[in-house]
Amino acid sequence: MSETVSDVQVLEFRLEDRNYCIDIAHVDEIVDKKELTPLPNSDPRVEGVMDLRGTTTTIINPKKVLDLEQTETGERVVVLESEDDDEGNVGWLIDAVNQVVSIDAENVDQSVESGSVRGIVRQDDGFVVWVKPEEINN
Repeated sequence: MSETVSDVQVLEFRLEDRNYCIDIAHVDEIVDKKELTPLPNSDPRVEGVMDLRGTTTTIINPKKVLDLEQTETGERVVVLESEDDDEGNVGWLIDAVNQVVSIDAENVDQSVESGSVRGIVRQDDGFVVWVKPEEINN
């Protein structure tokens, strides 16, 4: 039995009471939120910047992009791989990291794809929304 190339590893995380995931290839690291410096007149999705080992990291709140009510403030930051060194690092403020899981492409429903959503992953205990980092960051 050969291994299929349709298996993808994703990082599953929580925003409010919903589960989301992104391809693990986009994730650089996960850190605790430190003090954020607000940026005046910035995009509403930008919470501010944080110093991460000498690198200025822009912190984005995906809840604002996904139109989620905010009842709690995320305490974890998922730092994304930087595709362009000139752009600096970007991190997402999330409520909790769930797990890294392998998913089979057959379990991804892409009929719901939209601007920031790549698809829905079916799991035993419900659905996980697979988001596109490039859409949330821009």
